[in-house]
Amino acid sequence: MSWQAEHIVADEGVPFDDRGLSYGDGLFETILVRDARPVLWEAHMARLARGCERLGIAPVPRALLDALPDRAGDGLRVLKLTLTRGSGGRGYRLPDAPEPRLRWHAAPFAPAAERWTQGVRVRHCRLALGIQPQLAGLKHLNRLENVMARAEWQDPDIAEGLLCDAQGRLVEATCMNLFWQRQGQLETPRLSRCGVAGTLRDALCQRLEVHEVDAHPEVLEQAEAVWLGNSVQGIWPVKRLDDAHGNARMHWRLDERYRALQAEAHALLGYPQPSASATDDNRQQDGDPST
Repeated sequence: MSWQAEHIVADEGVPFDDRGLSYGDGLFETILVRDARPVLWEAHMARLARGCERLGIAPVPRALLDALPDRAGDGLRVLKLTLTRGSGGRGYRLPDAPEPRLRWHAAPFAPAAERWTQGVRVRHCRLALGIQPQLAGLKHLNRLENVMARAEWQDPDIAEGLLCDAQGRLVEATCMNLFWQRQGQLETPRLSRCGVAGTLRDALCQRLEVHEVDAHPEVLEQAEAVWLGNSVQGIWPVKRLDDAHGNARMHWRLDERYRALQAEAHALLGYPQPSASATDDNRQQDGDPST
């Protein structure tokens, strides 16, 4: 296929036979854009290219992609790109000459800034992620597991749910990556079997000494600090972890241990730096014991 500008369109109706709609046959990216300047753009483009190669979808020329942030608008926006293999094929069989489609949509965005300083409550999910190394790391369109996991709770006080794979290893949250500090060392789950390799996660792993590990949920009981993060929302410190039934399992106080990772992430994203007074005030108000 030879990509042309007309193959890239603003958000509109999806044809009934589009393979992304029918089978989740495609990829997507959600990109923070500040006054038409995309954040971590190269990392997003690299992940999209890896996904195209892995799925065998014709890569989108960079010249066409690079023109999109200018069309996102002023202020803080989120630009979403959805790439599908296009239409055709009989059943799961690939079309003989696929014509991929790339749609884009930009919307105003306001981050949940109070979660940067006040921290969040999270829970374990009952759903276990399937293990599929061929899709591991990609931001593909098959996100039904995440949808089902997110449906496990409705309590607005719970910000996220933690997911394990079918063998009980920690992977990620429903839409964020997971980090923790144990014995002074930063760690994050290895994503070679399933899960999404976030662009912020990759950037932090390149800049800091973050160890990718195979770990079960019990490791969080040894953690001095826990975070969730992605390239749109930034870094949320975790202050409470519940089990899948809503019972509190762990509490963490928000002290100076939280600030270094958040400072590095927010410098990359252009978000405010963590304030010592903010975390110290939170520590004074939180009656829960620290780990």
